[in-house]
Amino acid sequence: MRNAYDVLEERGFIRQITHEGLKEKLAKESVTFYIGFDPTADSLHVGHYVQLMAMAHMQRAGHKPIALIGGGTAMVGDPSGRTDMRSMLTREEIQHNSERFKVQMGRFLDFSDDKAIMVNNADWLLELNYVNFLREIGVHFSVNRMLTAECFKSRMEKGLSFLEFNYMLMQSYDFLELNRRYGCALQLGGDDQWSNILMGADLIRRKDQKEAFGMTFSLLLTSEGKKMGKTVGGAVWLDAEKTSPYDFYQYWRNVDDADVKTCFALLTFVPMDEVNELTAHMDERMNAAKVRLAFEITQLVHGEEEADKAKAAAEALFGAGADAGSIPTTTVTRLEFEANKTLIDMMILCGLTASRGEGRRLIQGNGVSLNDGKVTEEFYELKSEDFTQGFAMIKKGKKVFHKVIIGE
Repeated sequence: MRNAYDVLEERGFIRQITHEGLKEKLAKESVTFYIGFDPTADSLHVGHYVQLMAMAHMQRAGHKPIALIGGGTAMVGDPSGRTDMRSMLTREEIQHNSERFKVQMGRFLDFSDDKAIMVNNADWLLELNYVNFLREIGVHFSVNRMLTAECFKSRMEKGLSFLEFNYMLMQSYDFLELNRRYGCALQLGGDDQWSNILMGADLIRRKDQKEAFGMTFSLLLTSEGKKMGKTVGGAVWLDAEKTSPYDFYQYWRNVDDADVKTCFALLTFVPMDEVNELTAHMDERMNAAKVRLAFEITQLVHGEEEADKAKAAAEALFGAGADAGSIPTTTVTRLEFEANKTLIDMMILCGLTASRGEGRRLIQGNGVSLNDGKVTEEFYELKSEDFTQGFAMIKKGKKVFHKVIIGE
């Protein structure tokens, strides 16, 4: 079996490591490692995806993952990558979000027979005695060094709260606790976590005179350096109720050509030799690569059946040459929907036709489709079944598409 380090390096995951010796360690023994996930929402999103894939690659190479749910740290909030303070969550909200995470992580990691474990740092953080914590842990941290950390710089301009300043100590303490309880010798994370990871490995060395490693990964960025996983409607979530499998599929189907190889490398298990072949030509052949990419990622997150459905729906809607990445969308309120239930009225509302007469003539001439079927009934009324994908797609002629979403 290949060294996990070589796999991650080949696929472009690795950005920084704390010190030499990690590759050799991964080659000769099964290493227990962890990544932390603060349950600040009720779903993981695309920003977490790279870390989940890294954990899966590590597990496949024989190493043991710990998925650390930040039930304690989420009570404070990580200032990394933030220009404002995170909203405070209740214990009930954190517990609910943690349970949702477990379901989604199960698609990437095998938790059977103790091959991977989930733990919650609330188990040790929430009952800490603050004075004892400062005496035993705080004494090992230099404020001067902490203030040079990248994770604090963006917050210093608007004001870094003392609450957030404690986060680095808490995350470092997590690594120490996991090392003591489970023999965890490696912390992984996005490159924005570099300072926190360094401090945790250093704390283990200072407190217990043990060697501990850290490794950071590339953040999921476009070729222009922008974070991926954002749309006009917000984040791309791994929860089907927040981002439908169809919309999830379409997001990856429409990534820029320049980003396809990176997405294959970081977000799928497709061998790199095959990835190189799929992405070798920056021409119309890239479309086939994007279809494969969207299917592979959707299958991992939502399962093969949902990936098949999303692919079939996309092919039915866009097989005639529509540009899936530039479809106009209208979001209507419930009241607007009730007032414009006939397809013709909805077309007028969306600007697809100027009048009912023109709408009727289009239908009579077989020029209107709803989702993947021709509309022949002049006064067809839209039904809830027409929105099973979370939207209805109206097609006028051969190339004019319009997406209708019902909002609140």
